Amino acid sequence: QVRLVESGGGSVQAGGSLRLSCAASGSTGSRNCMGWFRQAVGKEREGVATIDSDGTTTYAYSVKGRFTISRDNAKNALYLQMNSLKPEDTAMYFCAADLTCFRNPAWYRGSWASQWEYNYWGQGTQVTVSS
Repeated sequence: QVRLVESGGGSVQAGGSLRLSCAASGSTGSRNCMGWFRQAVGKEREGVATIDSDGTTTYAYSVKGRFTISRDNAKNALYLQMNSLKPEDTAMYFCAADLTCFRNPAWYRGSWASQWEYNYWGQGTQVTVSS
């Protein structure tokens, strides 16, 4: 079993920055993929960014150049540095883990952005960006 706990959300003005953290515990295995998703009120959950245990990353077009995903494998931690925040970034942000992504040949062709690919989820942390 894997447990994920997010932190670092809050309220910020447009143009500001926030750094989200996700602490993972349990049997994550040596090869896995971690991701950040977000869900705004009335909208579907969408993939923001993903990083695998080798350090390969990919981003949603809407956040590319503004957000940076990173991880510390020794600490079992995942991060999301969010810069130049916009009001449309307002959402609940979730950390997720997929322990079988390396067996998925379509992972970086789009599977990473599907919430149904992930085995484990955190409870979420709210990010609110005001204009």
